[in-house]
Amino acid sequence: MAQPDHAADREAAVETIQRELTSFARRARATAARMHPELSLVSYSLLAHLDERGGCRATDLAAHYALDKSTVSRQVAALQRAGLVIRRVDPDDHRVQVLHPTEAGADVLRQVTVNRRQIFGDRLADWPEEDLERFADYLVRYNHASQEEPGS
Repeated sequence: MAQPDHAADREAAVETIQRELTSFARRARATAARMHPELSLVSYSLLAHLDERGGCRATDLAAHYALDKSTVSRQVAALQRAGLVIRRVDPDDHRVQVLHPTEAGADVLRQVTVNRRQIFGDRLADWPEEDLERFADYLVRYNHASQEEPGS
């Protein structure tokens, strides 16, 4: 009787996970474009982060998302031109500028959040609750582990 090849099974599973996460990322970009055509997925993510944090510095955004400062600068400039982000002087350190969503930016986030919940809700409607909970736990675990990696 042949022994199971656990290393090959594990490698195949990791390959499947990588392929499916890549597919997920492509769909996420496409979905983001449909939800708000003027915002890229990166711009939306930065705007959402600013909203969640109640504002932050551009360098903090770059560090959080492991993006080059020039990339963040371009995205922030586009958000400012669109009237979705404003810079304010930090009251504790007048040398620092903090980025905040404008009211228009907050409106965009609310609109996208409603649309996103509908899309995900529809996609996951047939999943049993225990599968949803397990999947959520796995995603949290996966993302937490990636935050511990150097450069993440």
